[in-house]
Amino acid sequence: MQREDWDRRYAEVENLWAKKPNRFLVAEVEDLPPGRVLDLACGEGQNTIWLATLGWDATGVDYSEVAIAKARRRAESDGVLVDFACADLVDYEPPEAEYDLVVVLYLHIPLVERRGVLGRAAAAVAAGGTFLFVGHDLRNLTDGVGGPSDPTLLATPDDIAAELSGLDVERAERVLRDVSGESRDAIDTLVRARRPTRL
Repeated sequence: MQREDWDRRYAEVENLWAKKPNRFLVAEVEDLPPGRVLDLACGEGQNTIWLATLGWDATGVDYSEVAIAKARRRAESDGVLVDFACADLVDYEPPEAEYDLVVVLYLHIPLVERRGVLGRAAAAVAAGGTFLFVGHDLRNLTDGVGGPSDPTLLATPDDIAAELSGLDVERAERVLRDVSGESRDAIDTLVRARRPTRL
């Protein structure tokens, strides 16, 4: 989808996505001490804002101006400080080794673009920091529900793990996510990795 399509989708409803933070994000970061976090493809900012309420110094980036405007209003309403930026992740270059946590949730773009985005995201993880990716799995097309119907926008845990140069993969697996009103679960890819601490 083009930027204009996302802007239109975000403008049509008050909340395109649930206001609660992503369940996998909550489970994977609950034991991490707050630090600096970068949330790429942050959408309306629900995950970024939640992290900020936990004490994280949070930055969220998305290429939809409408989504970023909504995220800023939501953060202000919730009384939390978040640095939101509107940028296309295909071109966005975060500072290297600056973040204790880098999150990429449900970003579905073509392989060549994804490799670039994930390579820069991995490089942004500081020593001892954590990287988390969650997205619709390739198997979701046939055995799950929802998500993109174009297989070229989807990946497997092994695909994502292979694109994280310099990080130690701690977890790379398929996870099930129940979807309201559906008889089947959605199937997601979850990859968590860490940059080794400098000696």
